[in-house]
Amino acid sequence: MNTDLKQVREDAIKQIQDAKNSKELEAIRIRLLGRNGLLNQLFAEMRNIAAADRKQFGANLNQLKTILEKLINDQSVSLKTTINPEGKTLKLQTLTSTSLPKLGHLHPITQTERKINALFQNLGFSIYDGPEIETDEFCFQRLNVPSDHPARDMQDTIYIREPDVLLRTHTSSIEARLLSQEKPPFRAAFPGRVYRNEKVTKSNHFIFHQYQGVAVDKDISLKDLIGVFDLLFKNLYGDDVEVRYRCKYYPEVEPGLGLDLRCFNCHGDGCSVCKGAGWIEMGGAGIIHPHLLQFASIDPRQWRGFAFGLGLDRWVMAKFNIKDIRTLLGGNLAYKPNQL
Repeated sequence: MNTDLKQVREDAIKQIQDAKNSKELEAIRIRLLGRNGLLNQLFAEMRNIAAADRKQFGANLNQLKTILEKLINDQSVSLKTTINPEGKTLKLQTLTSTSLPKLGHLHPITQTERKINALFQNLGFSIYDGPEIETDEFCFQRLNVPSDHPARDMQDTIYIREPDVLLRTHTSSIEARLLSQEKPPFRAAFPGRVYRNEKVTKSNHFIFHQYQGVAVDKDISLKDLIGVFDLLFKNLYGDDVEVRYRCKYYPEVEPGLGLDLRCFNCHGDGCSVCKGAGWIEMGGAGIIHPHLLQFASIDPRQWRGFAFGLGLDRWVMAKFNIKDIRTLLGGNLAYKPNQL
């Protein structure tokens, strides 16, 4: 076999340049670069090259392969013009985007998240993000949940390294980081994925999404918080949406509120989606506990704030009439989300 790479290169270049159409070029490509092509035969021939010259021969052969691949690609582009029987040059037409059918769409979670983001940005909120692998300090301690607090038993925390490194159980950890970094006044919202050791059912999952928000300013009250929620509920579900606010305990707020939406599936009669209650809990909220402000060196006598955490997956389910939370994270097309 001819191992004179200079001669091989000249012959190969001439063949590529002489190709008259794409069919001929493809045959040349196979003959030179195919599985049983000339280049692979030359690589196999390396065992017969003197040991002192073998390394340089291999480097030259790799360089030749790169050159020929580029030449073939360039020639393929130039052959996109063809000659018709009358000798006129014709350019191949390129399909425009309007000729192609639209395939796929944004995930319902992404659509809902962007819609909520837009609403809060219009209200002057900034959009933040934070780490999903979190420390005990920001996931619990700075949120008024010390190591002996009974609320820890409800979190079903997934630890990476006990007792300090974990997968965040709520996006409140971003709130704790924000309070420690920013100086008031400020308004911020932050969607994100969270993790808990939950049994997977139609309404619960060990991976789910929350939407957290916080505002710190002077003279903030529950009136401001409820006003924001009334706007949010109506923006997503229309003016006729039925909502109720319940007093509820959360360690990081005082007083605290539970936010409930009339079940979108049974409309209050009771079903498996709302667990027979007729209402679906959509999140929790309240006035930021003074301890959280003190942890962040913010004077609670001068500043007040509200915070909320929404179960984003449930907002998505209500928006798109999805009755099984597993549908949101599973790729199984056998799921029929609009059926019980």
